[in-house]
Amino acid sequence: MKFPKVTGSNLLRKKITLPEDLQGETNILVVAFLQRHQALVDSWIPTLGQLEQSFPDVHFYEIPVIQKMNFLSQTFINEGMRAGIPNHNTRAKTITLYIDKELFRESLGIPDEKTIWLLVLDRQGNVIWRTEGAFTAEKGDALLKVIQ
Repeated sequence: MKFPKVTGSNLLRKKITLPEDLQGETNILVVAFLQRHQALVDSWIPTLGQLEQSFPDVHFYEIPVIQKMNFLSQTFINEGMRAGIPNHNTRAKTITLYIDKELFRESLGIPDEKTIWLLVLDRQGNVIWRTEGAFTAEKGDALLKVIQ
């Protein structure tokens, strides 16, 4: 399965096209559909940070996916997220997509928006591993095996 070509902006206001603008040989995307998913995203951050430190070719990104809306509404949401995330590195790694959520989910075989999805992509944008939901030790071990 290939990750679809989509364009968004990070919280530093830089336009980014996925998957080609991703920096790693291996890229881990934490895809969230709802604001209430942030705690699930946060459960992965310590482990993903450690993987990034241990494996220089691995990069992770937070990918909020929001239904297409007008520019003013997008700006309001983006500036709200920027205000809540003062860390420069986190802002750079948070790429918001304003797209047709249903089409996006269908292209990745994601059945609904009940939880987050963690997708591991190779340099060509192929999804080489995936899981859903909060971090667990078992999921972390499986991710490490894929990275190694």
